Amino acid sequence: MLFGATIRATIPRGEIVNTHIDLSPDYIVADYRDIPGKNYVALLDPDQPCLAEREVRHVAEPVLLVAHADRRALFGIDEQVRFDYRELAPNYDPETSETCFKQIAIDKGDIERGFRDAEVVVDGEYRTSHQEQLYIETNGVIAVPGDGQITVYGSLQCPYYVHKALVVLTGFTPDRVRVIQTETGGGFGGKEEYPSMLACHAAILAIKTGKPVKMIYDRVEDLLATTKRHPAIVRHRTGLTRDGRITAMAVDVLMDGGAYATLSAVVLSRGVIHAAGPYRCDHIRIRGRAMMTHTPPNGAFRGFGAPQTQFAVEAHMDRVAEALGIDPVRLREVNALRPGDSTATGQKLGKDASALPVLREAVKRSGFRRKRREWKGTNRGIGLSLFFHGSGFTGAGEVKLASKASLELTRSGARILVASTEIGQGTTTMLAQIVADALELPFAAIEVQQPDTDVVPDSGPTVASRTCMIVGKLLERCARDMRRKLGALTPAQYFTRHGAFTVTKQYEPPAGLAWDDQRYSGDAYGSYAWGCNVVEIEVDPVTFEVTPTHVTAVAEIGKAIHPLMAEGQIQGGTAQGLGYALLEEVVMRDGRMANAQLTNYIIPTPMDAPPIEVAMLERPYAHGPYGAKGVGEMPIDGPAPAVINALRHCGFDIRLIPATPERLMRARR
Repeated sequence: MLFGATIRATIPRGEIVNTHIDLSPDYIVADYRDIPGKNYVALLDPDQPCLAEREVRHVAEPVLLVAHADRRALFGIDEQVRFDYRELAPNYDPETSETCFKQIAIDKGDIERGFRDAEVVVDGEYRTSHQEQLYIETNGVIAVPGDGQITVYGSLQCPYYVHKALVVLTGFTPDRVRVIQTETGGGFGGKEEYPSMLACHAAILAIKTGKPVKMIYDRVEDLLATTKRHPAIVRHRTGLTRDGRITAMAVDVLMDGGAYATLSAVVLSRGVIHAAGPYRCDHIRIRGRAMMTHTPPNGAFRGFGAPQTQFAVEAHMDRVAEALGIDPVRLREVNALRPGDSTATGQKLGKDASALPVLREAVKRSGFRRKRREWKGTNRGIGLSLFFHGSGFTGAGEVKLASKASLELTRSGARILVASTEIGQGTTTMLAQIVADALELPFAAIEVQQPDTDVVPDSGPTVASRTCMIVGKLLERCARDMRRKLGALTPAQYFTRHGAFTVTKQYEPPAGLAWDDQRYSGDAYGSYAWGCNVVEIEVDPVTFEVTPTHVTAVAEIGKAIHPLMAEGQIQGGTAQGLGYALLEEVVMRDGRMANAQLTNYIIPTPMDAPPIEVAMLERPYAHGPYGAKGVGEMPIDGPAPAVINALRHCGFDIRLIPATPERLMRARR
């Protein structure tokens, strides 16, 4: 086996004029000319090369690959390669960028009429920064060449994404490309699209050398080169009557996509759909843009655009309440979406629209109003946020995916065949529970096949809070069909008499869903999960350090298939959201992450996390397995605005996160 390393550009923008390599013959070097197929990472737009040919757009741009039999021989290898450039002026500011990856417009009602009906208008601008996924296991793959074929083993979320990228890169037919997901130490979206890049790099070296190649990033390279949460600038203009009813919402969303498009278009999509928050309003105008800058590309991260825009709308709602002299709970009660109301895209909500129930439960459990009165004027603060999150792909996305799931009878029970990956969130347990219940078999009778594109069908990526609701429902249908076919026989009896059989189901959208992708209107998601967070904090009057002391997290997720794991998802997402609000700051200098190590990119540890009290309300969704919706992403949408609203209660006007002590010192009112 050989080990591989990546040689990257050292400037944010320019053209490579010459390359100088000072390496002995026992090193194998590959560049773009060694790519047998097409030189781009196949995802949405074919704009990102696997290896730069001439143009450089960011400081971590891959240019060369080097392989050696001794991994130690690759340490410091970049010092033995030098590029001559024709440097060009970089742009790090999405507001002045001239390249737009995606624009989206949402219009509901008549915005001008809405503002004419308003008695009060409140404006606000809110900003969010990069956030690093910081999975425990860094990106890593092994590529094994064969006779006109390639197999890749890797730490990844989406085997069929990697498969597609390798087919394009190699020019091989799909049946000659195999991707196997190995046990994966966390993802949070960071292993959605980026593993395709690394898999392509390892495959290039493996094909050139004819030997297996292992490539594993160290922490610094992983931080410098991989995707992060999109920074965003969100501007609100809201019209209201004096008693707090919203008459108009105008929202402008600007996201920094980095140097290449990656998933920016769909991150922006979810962001703008959630930008008006869980609020009823007849007149809404939302404009969204994702812009190019000369920084490493941004991509998927838990929440996928919704944390940025819901931070803005919830921070704005508390400022609106203050401007009107209204209690922030009352403002939300007046405007919260109810069954029968329509969202910003015009989607009519069903009986499981739960904004008011989660709000009232969180306020009651936390003693919000009492603490807000008692703590006024002290260094203690309490804030809340109300939020929702669509489960599954946006609009017609699930129809286009056409996901499949299979269930195979075994002698002792059944084997699940799906591409959904276990990345620490409990997927295998949850899917096995669904199948066991539907088959009326013990949990131990269900096997789950490790995702392998030669073995399992494409059930879609493990993203977008879709695995339980979409894939779980497909498997429930498979299991019910299998149960009917078994009749009175046990799996062992049927297997002995007739042998094995497999049931496969393909996604079918619920009746009545309609989406217009051109107008961005209609049913954006099959269902929504709903949440309300109440965060209690203390601010050190000398250092301005913020300590969260308690969080009340109320969630409505349909039906909790595994209540303990669902609670863990809510607690984990809440802690991650607290880090987003207070600690996690990517310092960019000249287009490069300046704090690419764990000594100064800080995330909350279990010692930092406050007590997180979780309450789950159940309103089953008819088209989810046993009524379940998605739970994975929703918990990260609420903590940041609740923290900022608690800081406002303490007298700090914060509109940019993370709310570091330095920013608090400047924001004291």
